[in-house]
Amino acid sequence: MLISMAPDVRAANYPERPVRIIVGFTAGGPTDVPVRYIANKLSHAIGQPVVVENKPGAASMLAIREMLAQARDGYTLLSCTYFDPVNTKLFKHAGYKASDILPITLMAKYDYAITVPSNSPIKSVADLVKFAKENPGKINYGHLGLGSTQNLLAKQIEAAANVSMSGVPYKGAADALRDIIAGRLDLFFGPPVVVMPQYQGKQLRLIAVSGKNRLSSAPEVPTLMESGIPIDAFGWIGLCAGAGTPQPVVDYLNSKLMPILKSPEYLALIERSGSIPAATTQAETQLVIDESLKGISPMIEKFNLQLD
Repeated sequence: MLISMAPDVRAANYPERPVRIIVGFTAGGPTDVPVRYIANKLSHAIGQPVVVENKPGAASMLAIREMLAQARDGYTLLSCTYFDPVNTKLFKHAGYKASDILPITLMAKYDYAITVPSNSPIKSVADLVKFAKENPGKINYGHLGLGSTQNLLAKQIEAAANVSMSGVPYKGAADALRDIIAGRLDLFFGPPVVVMPQYQGKQLRLIAVSGKNRLSSAPEVPTLMESGIPIDAFGWIGLCAGAGTPQPVVDYLNSKLMPILKSPEYLALIERSGSIPAATTQAETQLVIDESLKGISPMIEKFNLQLD
């Protein structure tokens, strides 16, 4: 009896020490920015330090593997994204299953902004398609790994416009944007949270956004669909734990996160960046994970993306 009750006793005393949130991308990226804000607020809410640790690499799998290697007690969490469930389909040997991911909440959803250097001759999607047709394979686009949203968007544009482009892998969005600003990269599909400051500072150009609607922070930029490319794509950021984490711990974290995610300060922060704030139940977050898995499977087959 005492052994079976031990996890519940630990959960009742949670948290007794600092909590770590692992981010699978570089500092300053679309996942890192909101999670650092949330970690700061969460530390005050739970009375313990909440430390953010960046662990980029291997298409974000280094981060989730690190989380899953730790005790499932709520002290090591993951700033989870679309990549984490999708990698279980994309890689034959990802080293974990989608069922190993235990969702806590979503933190934000976001469309993608299609960016080019500020001095690029490409000023619209029509220009992009024209140049790509005239120069097959010469447009270099940045992506965060095979199967990433950037990679899939590029593949979909190639198929829709009958063009070919060349992919360049990056560890994080911030790295790719540095190369866009410097003119070393031709094209990048960047989350608005990291793109908008540079756009507003005229360091780069936006030629389209990937969602159904124009961004409220950049209403002058058309959607891909308005530009003749029938694509609607978005990403998401959440907070997850490893399967087996006591449910009382998950419920506790969700309850402490809800006021933060619904606060006027957080809403303003996310909306200014062009993203959509989110605060969801565990079940609602699981639905998003399931939809991500459902959506990626036919694309992996269509574009022959599965890797060993």
